[in-house]
Amino acid sequence: MVNPLNPDDKALLAKAKTLVTALPFMKRYAGRTFVIKYGGHAMGDPEAAREFAEDVVLLGAVGINVVVVHGGGPQIGAMLKKLGVESSFIDGLRVTDKQTAEVAEMVLSGAINKELVGWISKAGGRAIGISGKDGGMVTARKVTRSRKVEGSAIEEAVDLGFVGEPEHVDTRIIETSVASGLIPVIAPIGADAEGHTYNINADTMAGAVAAALGAARLLLLTDVPGVLDKQGGLLTDLFPDDVQKLVDDGTITGGMIPKLETCVQAVDAGCEAAVVLDGRVPHAMLIEIFTERGAGTIVRSR
Repeated sequence: MVNPLNPDDKALLAKAKTLVTALPFMKRYAGRTFVIKYGGHAMGDPEAAREFAEDVVLLGAVGINVVVVHGGGPQIGAMLKKLGVESSFIDGLRVTDKQTAEVAEMVLSGAINKELVGWISKAGGRAIGISGKDGGMVTARKVTRSRKVEGSAIEEAVDLGFVGEPEHVDTRIIETSVASGLIPVIAPIGADAEGHTYNINADTMAGAVAAALGAARLLLLTDVPGVLDKQGGLLTDLFPDDVQKLVDDGTITGGMIPKLETCVQAVDAGCEAAVVLDGRVPHAMLIEIFTERGAGTIVRSR
């Protein structure tokens, strides 16, 4: 005769059912690569950092190859202020002179990168901190921008200094690390063919890495739930042509535009799907990966 479950047993049963529900997704993604961009609000919260590290280690434990790319804009700004280095912006983009580039590399490749490696180690994982400069992993090129002259239709070139974008990603150092059971944690810094160092937007870096690896998923952790329609509802599934339509009609605006452009570029270049989700929500990645409902906005090719 089977004894009736007490309340504690029911809670354990619920946990067991959760694992059973997640099993098909674990089987689907075992051996596949996920590139995760970590940044935003969560980076300044120790509790959020701890939970993120635990989720990363869990993904590795079920056979997913995890690659982390991190940002650090607010931390760079704070360090520049502390050092008395003035920052200037053009259309919301920081102009990065040589001194600013040196501070950015110090913060990104040093403090932030090693702190995140430490969180993953505390959670039981084995991480290795690198930047795009290590092993020639990322060859960068200078970002070029233009803007309209006020009161005119003429466009002028804008020099942002040492702000770059990936021109080529050599995946060997990433693949070697993963094959050794390590979780690569990548700072968004790269160098051009002449050895000049460039600060690279973390979303852009993550998208380029995901495309080069042919990743199953690119996850962009942000400070918003995902793409919202004009009524504030979450748009859970998008295709690349949907994104352009939503930009044109004003649904996607501001900082969400470059994030979605990164998603589309990554998908068009070989990543199976890209997801924008709220990094402030505890275990949002696990909800996105191991449930049918998901937790954010996914962009995938038809």
